[in-house]
Amino acid sequence: MAFGFNLGLALLLSVCLCTKCGQIPNELHHMECHDRFFVIDVDLSLTGDVPHFEAVVGTGVYPITEQYAAVCGYSVSVFPLQGHVELRASYFSCHTDNIDDEVFKFHFNLVANHDGKEVTYALNKTCSPTLPWSPKEVTCEMNYMEVSVRSDVTCPTGTKQDDWNAAVQTAYTLATSDWQVIFQRGEEQLMPMNLSDARKQGYAFDLTERRLVFRTPYGQPDSFSIEVNDVPVEVVHATLFSRQSWVVLLVDLVAACSMYEGSYDGGYMVWKTPELLNPLVSEVHDNTQVNIGVNGELVEQPVEERGYVIEKHNATVEIHIPYNAEGGHKKSLVIGDLYEYYIFELYLEQISVDEDHVDTRLRFHRTLATPLLPHPVFTENRTIHDEHVFTVYLGDVPEDVALTAVALNGHTFTAPFTNASGYNIAKVVHPNNTHGYTLTVPFDDPVVVQQFSKENAAMKHMLVINYTLTVLPDDGSYYHQTSVMALTDASPPEFEAVCSEFGISFKLDHRPYDYLWYIGIGSDRLTPQLAAQHNYSMSNDSQSLLLSVPLYTHGYEYKDISLKGFLGTFEILVRDHETSEVQRSTIKTCPFTPTEFIMCSTDGRMTVMADLSSSIPRGEIPARSNLVNKYCGPKEVDDTRALFTFPLNSCGSTVKLGKDSVTYENEIFFSKKFQSDSSNVVAGVKLQCTYLLSGLHRLFSVYKFESDTVGLGHVVHSAHSTEELQEPMAFTAVLQTPLPPTRRSRPAYRLPGQQIKVFNYINNSLKKGAVRSSKSKANIF
Repeated sequence: MAFGFNLGLALLLSVCLCTKCGQIPNELHHMECHDRFFVIDVDLSLTGDVPHFEAVVGTGVYPITEQYAAVCGYSVSVFPLQGHVELRASYFSCHTDNIDDEVFKFHFNLVANHDGKEVTYALNKTCSPTLPWSPKEVTCEMNYMEVSVRSDVTCPTGTKQDDWNAAVQTAYTLATSDWQVIFQRGEEQLMPMNLSDARKQGYAFDLTERRLVFRTPYGQPDSFSIEVNDVPVEVVHATLFSRQSWVVLLVDLVAACSMYEGSYDGGYMVWKTPELLNPLVSEVHDNTQVNIGVNGELVEQPVEERGYVIEKHNATVEIHIPYNAEGGHKKSLVIGDLYEYYIFELYLEQISVDEDHVDTRLRFHRTLATPLLPHPVFTENRTIHDEHVFTVYLGDVPEDVALTAVALNGHTFTAPFTNASGYNIAKVVHPNNTHGYTLTVPFDDPVVVQQFSKENAAMKHMLVINYTLTVLPDDGSYYHQTSVMALTDASPPEFEAVCSEFGISFKLDHRPYDYLWYIGIGSDRLTPQLAAQHNYSMSNDSQSLLLSVPLYTHGYEYKDISLKGFLGTFEILVRDHETSEVQRSTIKTCPFTPTEFIMCSTDGRMTVMADLSSSIPRGEIPARSNLVNKYCGPKEVDDTRALFTFPLNSCGSTVKLGKDSVTYENEIFFSKKFQSDSSNVVAGVKLQCTYLLSGLHRLFSVYKFESDTVGLGHVVHSAHSTEELQEPMAFTAVLQTPLPPTRRSRPAYRLPGQQIKVFNYINNSLKKGAVRSSKSKANIF
């Protein structure tokens, strides 16, 4: 066939070619040759929001606009979900350097915008398709239809005779030596036009080394739509002709594409195309072969392995693609609730063979999308009660949705949490392109609401969680709320106790529900006033209670007293706030090894371990020491120390009354036991126990010594002969145990008559300053 024409399009050239182009990073772009097209894929981070391509040839640079792309065989698509832009160019596109339909050279410019400045990158590629060309190939692109036929094809035998005869008659009548084109719109035959006019209307014709190419955008005035088996089809029927003398040359070019937009049914995206698209072909003798691909690449593995379903109903091919099929893309959005939709770039190849055994390859590029699908997330309470930690899992979160904040009982925290917080949230990624978050919050964290449940007789821990999920990059926020609750035994608080050289220290970490109990020392409630009264050191803040109890203060019990030391025990009681019943006690016993001590007990006993090394006369030993009553000797001695224990009213003790206190005194002497001559007796150590009168109320009612608190003890060292005892003694060292401040007064108590005599006796004795217990004077015990 002798056919030739020059395809020229009136275009504005760019100002200049790419004389200074930037080098595009390899990781930000990808170029690939396919069977019938060339693809450039560029990351949006490089191109900016408005990517722009140019075709480059020797005659100039041609901007690829939307309209120009449809005319010249280019398809430009932006995929924000994947973050890239794609340029797809037909091997027969306008500015391709075509060498014998075997080698195709492409030259493009990518114009990107960086901070308001345009940067141009050169993109060049040479492609050599390995798939042989079929006699007829039709491409149904996103924005245009393209048909190419072998230039030596014979007249089809399956063409409808009436339509063909009409075309020949019209062509013969109107043909000239110049090539013209006639468009047929169904049964309507339009007037012919020359190729120059056809190009002005957006049609493209080209004659390559071996093929004749015809391309047209969708929706041209000369196209028409029909329905084939209820599937919409767009058809463009063009007949090229030229008359040379009495011979008319005609080339019939028909492009027909299914315009089915797709549907969604039972979790599948559905697309349909008739087996027979060309209305000029009477029938298809052999079965149609269908191959499916995605993103411009046919799938090699059996489609069943990917879940694809190919069905034929009433000469219609139906393609069923699972909504979440491999190769698809998903996008989430918030419209009140959380939704998502899936996009699948379908690539379909349909091969048909007509009655002349000529095969036609029809290729479709179609974008399938699901409707908005609800995508509810879920929460699962995974709390293990014994760990006392809430563990809540938020699951089925789409991959393009991120957790940005969490509100815990109204307290909002930005995710991810800081390490300083007591709670944690961990991301869990799943193979199905979803992820989840595991939140852990301790039961006793301050953010958790804790209430005592009388119904359950337990502490109720409650946590309301409000998740803020944000669709990336900035497509709105979705809120998901859940709540969890746990019951724990409301156990009374328990102190930690530590021994020290000078006493015992207690610590209690506060819990929100500790208000159910109160702390007691004996029968008294621990308050700052009580602590001050007994010389305890107490600090109490929002975190903990610290109590330091010095040795010899009120509340201690002592046992195993010897020269080696003793055991001191202190007990703290935890009482029910309503009934005052003891719910728990903390008892701490510590060993103490002081060099010297004096104990004035509440039941009227003085226990003293005195160091006599500085007071003992020459030649004497502690074993020969005694109290005022020489028959009261030490209980235990060593080379320098002596241990005495005796009732306050024995062993010659002296009672002295003050305004608010009573003091019992005794002394340690050094003399030979049973020696009648006491002229050389030496007094070494004076012993004193002082009690508050306000704490001795039972002394005057039942004649029994019983103090509310321990007494204040003194061990006073001296070194004098008996002749010197007539003068006031000068004490060189004093050991003193603390005396509590004046205790709060008790209600007045009416004394019996016999007590008045004793009390009067004490009052009279105050005037004299001292009362020595003896057989001739009344004892007050």
